[in-house]
Amino acid sequence: MTRIACAIAALASAPVFAQSSVTLYGIVDAGIGWQNSSTTLGSATSTPPSSKPLAGGRSQVKMLNGIWAGNRFGLKGAEDLGGGTKAIFTLEQGFSISNGAQQYSGLGFSRQAWVGVTNGAYGTLTAGRQYTSYYTLLSPYSPTTWLTGAYGAHPGDIDSLDTLYRANNSLVYTSPSMHGLTIGGSYSLGGNPGSFSAGQTWSVAAQYLNGPFGIAAGIQRIDNANNGGPTWNSATSNNGAQPAVSAINNGFQTAAKQQRIAVTGGYAFNSQWDVSFSYSNVQYAPGVNSFFHNTAIWNTGGAVLHFKPTAALDLAAGYSYTRATESNGITSAASYNQFVLSQYYSLSKRTGLYALEAYQRANGQTLAADGKTVINATASIGDGQNGAPASSHSQVAVGAGIIHRF
Repeated sequence: MTRIACAIAALASAPVFAQSSVTLYGIVDAGIGWQNSSTTLGSATSTPPSSKPLAGGRSQVKMLNGIWAGNRFGLKGAEDLGGGTKAIFTLEQGFSISNGAQQYSGLGFSRQAWVGVTNGAYGTLTAGRQYTSYYTLLSPYSPTTWLTGAYGAHPGDIDSLDTLYRANNSLVYTSPSMHGLTIGGSYSLGGNPGSFSAGQTWSVAAQYLNGPFGIAAGIQRIDNANNGGPTWNSATSNNGAQPAVSAINNGFQTAAKQQRIAVTGGYAFNSQWDVSFSYSNVQYAPGVNSFFHNTAIWNTGGAVLHFKPTAALDLAAGYSYTRATESNGITSAASYNQFVLSQYYSLSKRTGLYALEAYQRANGQTLAADGKTVINATASIGDGQNGAPASSHSQVAVGAGIIHRF
C-alpha cells in the first residue's frame, strides 16, 4: 500500500501538459471574368515610368483568381498555458490557382506570419507580418464583405479597407470586448539604421457593437522608408510592405507619408436585410525627394445593402463615391463613381457559386506615373483591376466563379 500511495503522489506532482491544437485550413477560388477598356499600368522601377496617358485599351476575357476570397492555405494553432492564457500562431500563404505561383514572389507566408499570446481578460498581443488594427477593427463593415475586394473595394483600395496591406515587423494589441467596445493598436518597426521612425507604420482603432448596430473608427499612418534620393515607390514601409498602387494613386507613390482615417458601421434590420456604410479620408504628403509637391487628399463615402431571401442565397448592391483634391497643377479634381452587384449561392457550408457585376466612371484629372504630368483620370474598378485599369473614363467588369473552403 505504501508503494501505491507513493506512486499516486508522484503522478499528482508530475507536470500537467497543456492542451494544444494545430489546424490546416484554406480557400480555393476560381472563375471566369470579362472587362472592357483594359490596359496595363506601368510598373514601378528605380526611375518613374513613362508619363504618357493610358491608351489603346481593349476588352478581355480572363481567368479569375481568388475573386470572392483570396486563394490561400495556412496553419493556425493554440496551446493552453494555464490561467486563461494561450499561445497562438498563424502562418498563411497566398497563391494563384491559375498557375500555382506564390501570391508575392519570395514570401513563404505572404498573407500572415505571426505568433503571440491571448487571454480573455487582458486581450491579445501578436508579433510578425499581419493586418494593422485599423483594418482588423474596421473590416466587419468594409464594402468588401459582400462585394469582394476585387470588384467592391473603394477605387484602387485607396483607403486600405481590403486585405491587400499587411504590415511587416508588427506588434498588434487587441483588447477584450468591454460592454461591446473593443480597442486596438499596432506598431510596425521600420528597421532603418540611424532613424527609429523611417519606414514605420502605426495605427489605432476602436469598434463598438450593440445588438444589430455596430460602428468602428481608426487611423493609420505610414512613413517613408527612404531617406536618400528620389527612389520610385519610396513610400514602401517597414521593409517591403506597400499599400495598393493603382491608377488612382499611381502618380503619388513617392509620398513621404501616407495617412488614412476611416469610419465604418452597419445595422441589421432583421435576419434578411442589413446595411453597412463607410467613409474615409486619405492623405499622401510629399517630402523633399518626392516627385509631386502638394499634399494629395481623397475622400470616399459608400454604402452596401445586403439581402438574404433564402438560407442559400445572398444578394448585395453597393455604391461608392471618391473625390480627390485639386493640387499639384490639377485644376479639375478627379472623382470616381462606382456601382457593384453581387450574388452568392451556397451549395454547402464550404462550397458556393458567385457572380459579380461592376461599373465605374472616372472624371477629372490626376498625375501620371512620373508624379509631375497632369492627365485625365481613368477608371479602375475595386482593386482587382489595379494592374489593368481602363484606358478611358469608364470601365465595366463582370465575373462568375466557384469557391471551396477547407
